[in-house]
Amino acid sequence: MGTPYVFNVQRFSLHDGPGMRTAVFFKGCPLRCPWCHNPESQAFKPEPMADGDGRVETIGRRYSVDELMEEASRDIIFYDQSGGGVTLTGGEPMAQDIDFMFELATGLVRRGIAVGVDTCGVAPTSAFERMADVAAFFLYDLKFIDSRLHRKWTGASNSLVLRNLQRLAQLHATIYLRLILLDGINADSATIRQTMEWLRENNIDAVQVNVLPYHRFGMDKFARLGRKATEFRAPSDETLERIRHDIEEFYPHVTVGG
Repeated sequence: MGTPYVFNVQRFSLHDGPGMRTAVFFKGCPLRCPWCHNPESQAFKPEPMADGDGRVETIGRRYSVDELMEEASRDIIFYDQSGGGVTLTGGEPMAQDIDFMFELATGLVRRGIAVGVDTCGVAPTSAFERMADVAAFFLYDLKFIDSRLHRKWTGASNSLVLRNLQRLAQLHATIYLRLILLDGINADSATIRQTMEWLRENNIDAVQVNVLPYHRFGMDKFARLGRKATEFRAPSDETLERIRHDIEEFYPHVTVGG
């Protein structure tokens, strides 16, 4: 069993699933999204990164399953009170060693801690099938329904993303679908309708759709990693409202942000 690298364990998180949560950020992702708000998560190995004062530190360390379970268990009383738990995120948790991830998830569940998975969908389908047995929900990013655009902006096809989303739906997993919107690229009614029609044709039963407009939160991190950042634009409030209305024709529960 391989031990993945972790670059952050964030307690008292409110944006990684329902309730109060501990988010475990795993290092390594098969995509290279230029708007990523955690670019330090992309490489699978530790790397140098400057802090706000210019001091260079190494990002990423290994934790054992037991260490992560102990860390996460510190706030079990808050999980119980708020309906929260632990979210495995990153980077891409499903692209890590699946034996490690499954042991961690099952160990947490045995302690009464619900586990969620935040994913871009680019990982073996067998890993999703295995994790679906223990995960309470999946936060599933669907960046582009058009494979050409997906490859252009993320560096990979979306065929595996769509296949794994279909498989999770077949397994009746709880899916929170997340749409990242970039003005002038995928934040238009035609693209949204194409996306919604594909979801309906493939019987994707999402309990909620989160519309996530582009933000600049990670731009300074690119510079601190010695990389060049790419600027995008967020859709206007008017555009977001129109998109929310378009989605509600297909899914009644739509949230902007989250």
